[in-house]
Amino acid sequence: MTPTAIDYQIMWNRLVAVVEEQATTLIRTAFSTSVREAGDLSAGLFDRSGRMMAQAVTGTPGHVNAMAESVTHFAREIGSQNIYDGDVFITNDPWLGTGHLHDITVVTPVFRRGLHIGFFACTAHVVDIGGRGFGPDAGEVFEEGLLIPICKFAERGKVSELLVSVIRANVRTPDQTVGDMYSLAACNEAGNRRLQAMLDEFRIDDLDGLSDFIMDASRKATREAIAKVPDGTYRHAMTVDGYDRPVEIVVTLKVDGDRLSADFSGTSGMSAFGVNVPEVYTRAYACYGLKCAIAASVPNNTGSLDPFEISAPEGCILAAKRPAPVSVRHVLGHLVPDVVLGALHKAMPGTVPSEGASALWNIQISARPSDPEAGLENAEILMFNSGGTGARPSVDGLSATAFPSGVSTMSVEATEHVGPITVWRKDLREGSGGAGALRGGLGQVIEIEARDGYDFWFNAMFDRVENPARGREGGHPGATGRVELTDGTRLKSKGRQRVHNGQRLKLSLPGGGGYGDPKQRDRSRLIADIEAGMITADQAAKDYGYSGEDK
Repeated sequence: MTPTAIDYQIMWNRLVAVVEEQATTLIRTAFSTSVREAGDLSAGLFDRSGRMMAQAVTGTPGHVNAMAESVTHFAREIGSQNIYDGDVFITNDPWLGTGHLHDITVVTPVFRRGLHIGFFACTAHVVDIGGRGFGPDAGEVFEEGLLIPICKFAERGKVSELLVSVIRANVRTPDQTVGDMYSLAACNEAGNRRLQAMLDEFRIDDLDGLSDFIMDASRKATREAIAKVPDGTYRHAMTVDGYDRPVEIVVTLKVDGDRLSADFSGTSGMSAFGVNVPEVYTRAYACYGLKCAIAASVPNNTGSLDPFEISAPEGCILAAKRPAPVSVRHVLGHLVPDVVLGALHKAMPGTVPSEGASALWNIQISARPSDPEAGLENAEILMFNSGGTGARPSVDGLSATAFPSGVSTMSVEATEHVGPITVWRKDLREGSGGAGALRGGLGQVIEIEARDGYDFWFNAMFDRVENPARGREGGHPGATGRVELTDGTRLKSKGRQRVHNGQRLKLSLPGGGGYGDPKQRDRSRLIADIEAGMITADQAAKDYGYSGEDK
């Protein structure tokens, strides 16, 4: 029987469950806290030409949307004549994967009755990949760690012992890093088992018809959504901290009927440090921001991504050329949605949120014995932390929430279990949300100290320290971030720095911008903010004109 449109719709819905189980398997088997605690991963099903048919809800846009491009590179590089049942492919090439060496993408071909019908793919962030470690100080990608070209992790079911040996010899955490690679392969195998059961149930032997149905329906729905945006050219710019000098991010949106393009011409040139962004990652987050605002209800796949035409001039900081350092490409990449949404605000007022902290405040900690002769072990610790999101046109911003990345914060207990540090404080940062009729989300305050016998080095990769998240329609900016010791000593917002035993590192994360005139904020909500410790009485008087007399 030839499947009907209803059959295809049922199968499409089933695919979402298939890839979600794929992602869940990765979370349950992963070695790194960044995967099992924070969900810094992606998982998806692709047809045999490399088009993404479905993605797991669990995961980050940077991984998912970049992976939507990367599988086509695997198909081309390996070649159809060299793809066998039982193969597993791998890479962490920043320009062919998801933007930096710490993200490992694993692709597994799907076979049915001896024929190749598609691919499962997944990506995860590993804690260590060698080199300088996860930080922005490198001058070239070669310093940032081990680059694994597109190759076979396994062929016909046999894992490459040579590849595993090379990886183990080049990383600080060999068991953890290699273990995560096996977890990625297991994740794809779990998806394959569930897909085969679905194909048995519907009595079909390939994905071609279903893939065409998904692509056509998604592309049509997305173009219909774009057609509702007023035609025109909309330009927006945003200044962010950068590494050693400010970076200007500029975008021009052009809307013409059901076509939409975003061009980043005018953006600053490449940095000498690792804040550069491969264009694949820029496209991933630009598409995500636009799709959230314009076509949020359309499932994410190649068909729904294709209508967004994203470009950046080669050699700008958002389209870095090899061998530029790109280790912390997320710092600027996570700010891309704020820029494109700022342009879209001019076309669709009252639709998009204010700017937020946006870029994760990741921190990589290398704990080292204060006395090298003490016999204590080194440890590598990675924490994901989030500031506040921007206020939305009808709702306050979210506090300590990762947007646009969507990852979770690792629990303090899980972080302390990994290495010899103590997290003494982790609470919301009073008054950090931008004032407005709708208030920006709050950042947080975190204090970290090494345990007895240890110092620690940390790689700072923080933004919004010099340039705050701006409000919209009269809303005030959120508070800027701050990096210091608890004794008040200021530290750099980017780069490797040392914290001696007995000192505490204090991170004050930025807040999101407000939306609308603060004087228009509902008084009952303002009073609730004061009572909950979200804002101070002085802030209420200064920003909102509230003296407390009408309480």
